Amino acid sequence: MKRLYIASTLLFIVLASCFSSDEDKSVSNSNALGINLPDGFKIEVFAEVDNARSLAVSPSGVVYVGNRASDKVYALRDTDGDWKADEKFVIASGLNMPNGVAFKDGALYVAEVSKIWKYPNIEADLNNPPKPQLITDDYPTEGHHGWKYIAFGPDGKLYVPVGAPCNICESDEIYASITRINPDGSNREIVAHGVRNTVGFDWHPDTNELWFTDNGRDRMGDEFPPCELNKISSNGQHFGYPYCHGGDIADPEFGSKRHCNDFVRPQYNFRAHTAPLGMTFYTGEMFPAEYKGDIFVAQHGSWNRSTKIGYRVMRVKVENNRAVDAEVFADGWLNDATQNQTGRPVDVLQMADGSLLLSDDYGNKVYRISYE
Repeated sequence: MKRLYIASTLLFIVLASCFSSDEDKSVSNSNALGINLPDGFKIEVFAEVDNARSLAVSPSGVVYVGNRASDKVYALRDTDGDWKADEKFVIASGLNMPNGVAFKDGALYVAEVSKIWKYPNIEADLNNPPKPQLITDDYPTEGHHGWKYIAFGPDGKLYVPVGAPCNICESDEIYASITRINPDGSNREIVAHGVRNTVGFDWHPDTNELWFTDNGRDRMGDEFPPCELNKISSNGQHFGYPYCHGGDIADPEFGSKRHCNDFVRPQYNFRAHTAPLGMTFYTGEMFPAEYKGDIFVAQHGSWNRSTKIGYRVMRVKVENNRAVDAEVFADGWLNDATQNQTGRPVDVLQMADGSLLLSDDYGNKVYRISYE
């Protein structure tokens, strides 16, 4: 088993060296915010929001923002069309890590750690939100990886992940999974196993397959194991946790129990501790044509690494329904020399005009990225 682990580790070092040159590729076009972007792109502050986390947008253009460290859910509205929010509403407060927000059929859905609420006809009066309806309170109460990203899929169901209640452990089936429920909270089923902690996913615009980010375990050193980008091809697939990481690395504590060949390999391995969270397939018309169909991933950044990494937005290139490469799209929130950060990207959301919104829970902002 030890020989297998060493061989897997050496293989990942080779793979990581291939990927790192693309991931560390510098971008240009710095701006007043100190953020670097490719030429022609612009970043501006859309709104100031404390601990801005997950994002959702309604057909009318109202943007909803969840919290993790705080207890609130916000609504942002741009009434004069200048792409800066001039109205901000507190939709809810006193909630337990209300990270997840989703919008469907005029209703806002909010996910706490163990509960999901529905605010029907939310935009009838944002100053006086309706009393929420409890959809379900049947999710685990553990706070460790308990905050949730939620979104409605092409099948009309609400997808709700359940993180592992630990850094690395074996646990009941409901943990380290992605579930889905009907909009009324009924008929919960598990669609993916072995998912340590996903805080972002999206569906391929052509195949409707669910792609998701996953944060790798801690306490294996600066470069191991990788964080992942995965794809669900059929319900019930297992993605390795806690037995295998990055497709090839047997876990030093649990790897002897299962072989890495038993699990679905990642579509792409990000560097360890970059903490990929929100992601979206780009389907808009604003950006240059070569961006269409690619994935933008917000990397929240490391917390237990000797030198920090992440704090940026990645572009993952997708060809023939496969991730083939990745490069830095936006950075500058981390000063490599001083190791000081000014922001931590969390979620990325495409707007109707093709621009992107990006939340930052450290800088307490929601940005808009556009192309001129």
